[in-house]
Amino acid sequence: MAAVLAALKASGARSVIDLGCGEGRLLRLLLADRAFERICGLDVSYRSLERARSRLRYDRLPPRQAERITLLHGALTYRDKRLEGFDAAAVVEVIEHLDPPRLAAFERVLFEYARPGCIVLTTPNVEHNVRYAGLEAGKLRHGDHRFEWTRAEFQSWADRAAERFGYRVAISGVGSDDPEVGAPTQLAVFRR
Repeated sequence: MAAVLAALKASGARSVIDLGCGEGRLLRLLLADRAFERICGLDVSYRSLERARSRLRYDRLPPRQAERITLLHGALTYRDKRLEGFDAAAVVEVIEHLDPPRLAAFERVLFEYARPGCIVLTTPNVEHNVRYAGLEAGKLRHGDHRFEWTRAEFQSWADRAAERFGYRVAISGVGSDDPEVGAPTQLAVFRR
């Protein structure tokens, strides 16, 4: 989360949408930083949004804080006007939960329709999985993951998306960078 927050701050974004916000971990960090004037969290799981409301103490926020944040129920694979107009979008450990045939729809929703100036996206590095004790070879880190990419696969996907939709992309690792298998998490920063 610290790496994502740092990338969002470096982008100069004043408004951020957290796509697939889950229980609101990133939202809490954004809300604590006055540099972010407009914050929105979107998730497909209503239950996760309820947990985010609770964690944020949403109903007890002071009026000025409450004006800065909105929570939305919705999907990342359908065009939604509510996602437009943000300086930046965060997509933290979300893409690997999408079925591969839905990635093209996700790309259009994010890069073509929402079209923020900066996108910060993270995903697990499958090559690093050999470093997790108890994780069987060939198994994914989470039961709901549909896939996990190698560093080369992620770079290839990010490069194609950036070229197709008019973005530049820079990729780095998050966590201790193992010379053999890379860092546990891959982070891409897309800029228009």
